[in-house]
Parts: sequence; C-alpha cells; structure tokens
Amino acid sequence: MNDQPQITRADSAPATAARAFAEPGVPHIRTLNVPGMQALYVKEVRRFFKVQLQTIWAPAVTTLLFLVIFTVALGGSGRTVIGVPFADFVAPGLIMMAMLQNSFANASFSLLVGKIQGTIVDYLMPPLGIGELMLALIGAAISRAVLVGLALWVAMLAWPGVHVAPEHLWAVIAFALLGAAMIGFVGLITSVWAEKFDHAAAVTNFVVTPLALLSGTFYSIDRLAPWFQSIAHANPVYYAIMGFRYGFIGTVDSTIDHPVLTALLALVAVNIILGLVTYRLLASGWKLKA
Repeated sequence: MNDQPQITRADSAPATAARAFAEPGVPHIRTLNVPGMQALYVKEVRRFFKVQLQTIWAPAVTTLLFLVIFTVALGGSGRTVIGVPFADFVAPGLIMMAMLQNSFANASFSLLVGKIQGTIVDYLMPPLGIGELMLALIGAAISRAVLVGLALWVAMLAWPGVHVAPEHLWAVIAFALLGAAMIGFVGLITSVWAEKFDHAAAVTNFVVTPLALLSGTFYSIDRLAPWFQSIAHANPVYYAIMGFRYGFIGTVDSTIDHPVLTALLALVAVNIILGLVTYRLLASGWKLKA
C-alpha cells in the first residue's frame, strides 16, 4: 500500500493562498500600475466633465469674446502682424492661453479639494506610485486643456475673417501638450502648497494670468524694447504660445536663432524640472500627510 499522505484540496488551499499574495513588505504590483492610473485618470476626467458647461464651454465662450473684441478694436483697416492678418495672429495665442489656464485650474483643484474635504486619503492610500499619481493627474489636466482648445478651434473655424487651419500639425500637437503639461505641473505644485481656494486663486491671478498675457498673446515680441524682449524670452509661456502659433501661421515673432527648436527644447527642460520638483514634493508628503 502507498503510505504517502494524500494532499487534499483543503490542505493545498493555504499554499495556493500563499502564492496568490506577496510576502509582507514585498510589492505585489512590480511594474507600472496601468489599471490604477487609468481609474484615477477616468475619475478626474469625469469630475470636470460632469460640469462641462463651467469647465469647457464657459472658458471657450469667454476666450471667443476676447477674439471678437480685439479683432473689432484692433484688427480693422487690414492690419497685419509679422506678415499675417491680426485676427490670424491673435487666434492661436488665445487658444493656447485658454488651454494653459484650464490645465492649471484642473491640476490645482485635485489634491486641494481632497485636503479641504478630508478625502486626501483617497489619493494617498491606493497602490499607486508617485509617478503614477502624477501621470494620472497631469493627464487629466491635459485632457481638459485639449477639450477647451478643440472647442475654441471649432468655433474659430466658423468665425468670419479668422483662418486657423494648421500649417504644421506636429507643432500644434507638440506645443499644446508641452504647454498644458508645464502649467499642469504648476497647478499640481500649487495644490500641494495651498491650504484653501484663495491660495490657488492667488497663483492664478498673480502668476498664471500675467505670464499668459505678457507672453505675446496679443502683440508681437519683436516690436518691444530690447530689455522687455529679454524678459519675454525668460518667460516659458512665451515659447508655448510662439511655437503653437507657428503651427498655425508658419512664422514666428522672435529674433533668436532657431526659434522653434529653442522653444521646443526650453519647454522640455522646464517640464523636466517642474516634474522633478512635483515628484519630490509628493514623495515628501509635505502638507499632505500628518
């Protein structure tokens, strides 16, 4: 007879369970947590899409009013800027300005509302790494910016006297994504630092809006005094708007060498720096954890 003990299903259950769960302190998810990132991204997109009248259509209408006012007030008599009609010059800058403002608004709201409502643990407890949390939140901010930009672009296509057909589609896409990501990082840093909505509003009013308005949105940089041109060239938002406008009109208002390549490299560098700062802040738990 066979004296070896028979292993029943009940006896093998603990071994199966031991294989199913990792040892304490050993991560079960060893690679990128794509389902977790996707869940957080979808949650953030649904949050702003539920109130799309406020988060998408209202900014688009407000920016379109800027186009109407400036083209009526300054675009008459065949006025041109850097060789193109004034309306064609200002339209891409307005689209980018609206995208940047809404990217910041979305990114600065996510963690801040969690801190105020006491639900910040919903962001910190799930099995998401710092980089995965950043990607999901910045991705949602970029998505909102792109939706606002598309709504504006469609409206401007139908607007008489404005031509916004892209000449360099790669530049439109690249600078839209880099610009929205850059301001999204600023918004995420703000949401970590801020303790109430007034703090986020202060950054919007005293940092984001001035950077957008003083970056050549409504005028050409090459007509400014040399000292003011130097200030504009130190503004990363200027490179986002200049490169985005180049994608539509095929020319730039800068005297620097290789302006489009310089703008592209500058935005990549700024995004890397802001990404590292954001990662360090989130990893430290500053103002997020007790």
